[in-house]
Amino acid sequence: MDVLPGKPFPLGVSLSEDGINVAVASSTAEHVWVCLIDESGNETRHALPQNDAGIWHGFLPGVTAGQRYGLRASGPYDPSRGLRFNDAKLLLDPYARATVGELRYGPSIYGHDLDEPSRPSSLDSAKDVPLGIVIDDAFDWTGDTSPNRRYADTVVYEVHVKGFTQLHPGVPADMRGTYAGLAHPAAVQHLVDLGVTAIELLPVHQSVTEPSVHSHGLANYWGYNTLGFFAPHAAYSAEAKRGVVGGQVREFKAMVKALHAAGLEVILDVVYNHTCEGGAGGPTLCFRGLDNPDYYRLDPHDPAGYYDTTGTGNSIDAGSTTALWLIMDSLRYWVEEMHVDGFRFDLAATLSREDGAFDRTASFFDLIAQDPVVNRVKLIAEPWDVGQMDSYDIGRFPAMWREWNGAYRDTVRDFWRSKPSLMSTLASRITGSSDLYGNSARRPTASVNFVTAHDGFTLRDLVSYDSKHNEANLEDNRDGTSDNRSWNCGAEGPTDDPTVNALRSRQQRALLTTLLTSFGIPMLLGGDELGRTQQGNNNAYCQDGTVAWFDWSAPDQALLAFTRRLVRMRLEHPVFRRRRFLVGSQTDEIQWYTPAGALMNDGDWNDPNARCIVLYLDGNDLPDTGADGSPLLDDDFLVMVNAWWEPLGMVIPPVDGAREWQREIDTDDDAVGASADPPNPGAPMAIGSTVTVAARSMLILRGRRGL
Repeated sequence: MDVLPGKPFPLGVSLSEDGINVAVASSTAEHVWVCLIDESGNETRHALPQNDAGIWHGFLPGVTAGQRYGLRASGPYDPSRGLRFNDAKLLLDPYARATVGELRYGPSIYGHDLDEPSRPSSLDSAKDVPLGIVIDDAFDWTGDTSPNRRYADTVVYEVHVKGFTQLHPGVPADMRGTYAGLAHPAAVQHLVDLGVTAIELLPVHQSVTEPSVHSHGLANYWGYNTLGFFAPHAAYSAEAKRGVVGGQVREFKAMVKALHAAGLEVILDVVYNHTCEGGAGGPTLCFRGLDNPDYYRLDPHDPAGYYDTTGTGNSIDAGSTTALWLIMDSLRYWVEEMHVDGFRFDLAATLSREDGAFDRTASFFDLIAQDPVVNRVKLIAEPWDVGQMDSYDIGRFPAMWREWNGAYRDTVRDFWRSKPSLMSTLASRITGSSDLYGNSARRPTASVNFVTAHDGFTLRDLVSYDSKHNEANLEDNRDGTSDNRSWNCGAEGPTDDPTVNALRSRQQRALLTTLLTSFGIPMLLGGDELGRTQQGNNNAYCQDGTVAWFDWSAPDQALLAFTRRLVRMRLEHPVFRRRRFLVGSQTDEIQWYTPAGALMNDGDWNDPNARCIVLYLDGNDLPDTGADGSPLLDDDFLVMVNAWWEPLGMVIPPVDGAREWQREIDTDDDAVGASADPPNPGAPMAIGSTVTVAARSMLILRGRRGL
């Protein structure tokens, strides 16, 4: 085959009627080849003939969709200069739209000689690494429309594609654990009935398991170990499992279309902070073999090593042009071609590090802000990494970003396990964390509030375990955080004690109620509404099995019904979805009262033993407007919070407006309406009445004006 000059852009493989254009960025390679692989594994190499400003390119006539391929690059193997070329290694195209084949672990996947790391390995890796696939991007998107919900009207549901449906009895067996399974009506109906508006998918980019995890007979289940930033993970595809080459791309698109049709946005958890190649001793699968210094942050004192702020052995250099091209092209691809609605950026602080410290004016943030495609979708940061400098950057991201609020998680967990001196902090957290976001022209929706997430205990485990139990991870229980801020309610793990189990149920409902009534964007961990447990494992990243999969056989039906009611209440009442901060602790829209019905004063706020409070929300003075610009009006609400370990009588305070109050939500086991759907509001109550709020419970009263 005669390789024609081709074009330097777009990067990757571009399919046309006449063949494929191949463009590969590498400013340090001496030669780059595209290698076509037939179904028998036979390889034909074609040198890319042109190099324009560090981009190697060529056009291969006659190549069609479905063709398997890889790349090879040659140049110096000199780790002391950060150069690790080895043309014995078949490399995945960083822009590959799909992959085929599994990573087979052994000496061949390493660029260095395992016995003498200063020397390159002579072993060819072609038979042991995943291959890229030439993809035809055609898909019928007719009728697809993004729900495009406002941040204030969003309820996020964090979920793993495989774990959600792997055991779902309503999903056909051959579709379980796949994109098709997630799009199945039985799976979609659960999400619609729950009322969430967006699903946040744990990583779906093509990933591989770390050699160290594989050596234990385990797998990287979460997927935070990316190999291909454009390719949907093939193991989550029913079509790919059936042998349809590249079928994962069409299947993913069909999933997005189905979820959009059900009114659900799709947010991807993306991992642009590091790759699967690890540190200096890791495998050479893609980036390291193409241009190690351009993709990674190398140790400035020893370029043979890496500057690691991710805890994985490497960090992507988001100050490098090549790396930034990759990140931005990938983001645009998932929006324009795959129609996703937003991204949650894992360890996002790493992407801002150009000189070591966090920098909100970093090139990455500037490119996002200026990009007319990416800056229109939802952007959520995990605002920390594991760097030694400025590693916890909550509240410091640019104004257009939203952030996982770890401070919210910690405060709410501590409050409900009765830690002292938290009343004023709790008040700030449930009204949008103005101390973190109010001084930078941001809204309460800058805060993504969560109590549990994939990383840590599930909600049920949070109230069932004092300590992590990660023995199944085969790391001697050393992995995972020991700072869980959990409380087992009197027994470690499962118990038959009815008192302990009743308390655990009440704690779960109180935590969920706090979350769904707080200003900001609530995020539910998938399965918490079912009472899902991981048996005390707070780091189930390597548990691709029943520990981490949803158990649909015996869901907590009462908790599920209660959660549905909470979500519905939030979405029906804009008083819980305020889009601006309320200045001061006592305003026309919000007032805080003691259990005795008196306005809170400085002494009340500073009382270290205070664990009870009443929040009044005025629904007649909402500053926001609806999506159509019309004024928003709502009922009034009283949120009564009792984190004390005994029941407490609370007085309905003398607020203006509503004259009578009825129960809307009660988290007590035995209270009327605790799990009923619809709830029994009971008899109306007047201002000045005393209401008993159960121990460690919340009671929400709804007041209708004009009664």
